[in-house]
Amino acid sequence: MTHVVTETCIQCKYTDCVDVCPVDCFVEGPNFLAIDPDGCIDCAVCIPECPVNAIYAEEDLPNDQRHMTAINAELYLHPGWKTITKRKSPLPDAEAWKDRKGKLSVLQR
Repeated sequence: MTHVVTETCIQCKYTDCVDVCPVDCFVEGPNFLAIDPDGCIDCAVCIPECPVNAIYAEEDLPNDQRHMTAINAELYLHPGWKTITKRKSPLPDAEAWKDRKGKLSVLQR
């Protein structure tokens, strides 16, 4: 996997990143986005687009977010999660959630 969406995205789901992805690697779940580990071409254009800094190159992942590599790979294959290629509005309470830590317990699969 080249890029990973971290816990920061949970309950926010800003989709600015999907507009710039040249290979349509993002999938959307109820309250999170994930990246296709095989399709990502490591272009990094999504990283600066994320308003909450939720996307990292795998080698730059903070230690407390390393578990998100496996979660992205798992959720990319989730049958209910579909490819997203156009920006949508963030979740209604995204502003209230954007700075919270430890959101893994509220991830909806």
